[in-house]
Amino acid sequence: MNTALVWFRSDLRLTDNPALTAALRQGASLIPVYICDSRHPGKWQPGGASRWWLHHSLVALDASLRARGSRLILRHGDPLAVLSALIAETGATGVFWNRCYEPYAIRRDEEIKRSLRTTDCVVESFNGSLLREPWEIKKADGGAYRVFTQYWKTLQKLEIPAPLPAPDSLPPCPPQLTSDTLASWNLLPTKPDWAGGLRTTWQVGEAAAAARLDGFLQCTLKGYDDNRNRPDRAGTSGLSPHLHFGEISPRTVLHRSRLATAAAEGLAYDGDKFLSEIAWREFSYTLLWQFPDLPETPLRPEFSAFPWVDDADGLGRWQRGETGYPIVDAGMRQLWHTGWMHNRVRMIAASFLIKDLLIPWQAGQAWFWDTLVDADLASNAASWQWVAGCGADAAPYFRVFNPVLQGEKFDPDGTYVRRWVPELADTPTPFVHRPWEAPPMLRPRGYPAPMVDHAAARDRALAAFARIRGKG
Repeated sequence: MNTALVWFRSDLRLTDNPALTAALRQGASLIPVYICDSRHPGKWQPGGASRWWLHHSLVALDASLRARGSRLILRHGDPLAVLSALIAETGATGVFWNRCYEPYAIRRDEEIKRSLRTTDCVVESFNGSLLREPWEIKKADGGAYRVFTQYWKTLQKLEIPAPLPAPDSLPPCPPQLTSDTLASWNLLPTKPDWAGGLRTTWQVGEAAAAARLDGFLQCTLKGYDDNRNRPDRAGTSGLSPHLHFGEISPRTVLHRSRLATAAAEGLAYDGDKFLSEIAWREFSYTLLWQFPDLPETPLRPEFSAFPWVDDADGLGRWQRGETGYPIVDAGMRQLWHTGWMHNRVRMIAASFLIKDLLIPWQAGQAWFWDTLVDADLASNAASWQWVAGCGADAAPYFRVFNPVLQGEKFDPDGTYVRRWVPELADTPTPFVHRPWEAPPMLRPRGYPAPMVDHAAARDRALAAFARIRGKG
């Protein structure tokens, strides 16, 4: 029987895994492998929160493989060298993987395909991460969509294949084949161990992803359009890290969501809204594929001349959640503790950094990259450029989120703020989003005054934007 290597990457699951399914259809003996890529570019190496998640996701994947008679082989090094060594060790005649879309990964995979195919090895790659390939969704003139609404309308017209079932059993992995120990990769923080909040917040792995989707569809989908903007409510799916690591596929999410909305009355609108949010992830990947420098360079070239401020102290206060604006600080502290932040609060916090402090969006993107468990190059870059006003379908330059009004609108009772900013636990509700206006005897102790006056900061930002208009 032919032997095939199945190279797991951002697809740490057995259900709806096209590479795994294709290898099995060829009647192959399988060797599942995950490679810790020593060639990964330094700037976009996984951040601390992502490394924590990856460790636990690999544990879960190995357990799933073992339950079906196989196991996960771990190797560290240059992927081409690792795959070539495994081919020599096992006599494998095929290598299967699901595609990644980051610019570095595209270049790496093309090199590996060219090299391995010169040895008559069968090399096949598949779409296991997106509803449709980025190059399949184009405007009538062949160009890339830069407006989400138009992109979403086109995507909705395309057929999305049904998800593939997980195999019931797998052929055994050769017992003599050696594997690194996961502990030797040092993915978990130790000195200090800052991951206590992550451990109490998340269950990691394919089974956890399926359970989270089930819970969302059963309990949270109804009312999603209203609740998704409320950080004081459990109104979102929380699937973003599971999608990023491929513990669940977007095809599974789409298929299961449509089944849920078809089975119950009154869910169609909320279901469509939820799927449009899933499509934003797809849109971001299309942008990254079309514009590989998206994480570094503004899509609107005039923003290269924007008069950003070099403010290390301001950046540090924002990172620590010490800006003096409660909704911003609550979000930044939630991020540090859980590795995640509510999406509405992400927009507010990002707007504050960019427009109130005039700190470059790339600095915020870098902090999110290190601290988010769902740190995703495409979504992170596209979203930061959207808030900055320099990306695709961008928020207009004059849209400057008022952190006080945003807090009062989306956290009206201060429930979210009080949870993450304990200094404000006893602050009366009328002042919880503007504690500096409270009577002196009611002002919280230990909580900083606002680091900038928002009205003045807004005027400064609008003046800076005005100076670059027309330069594109």
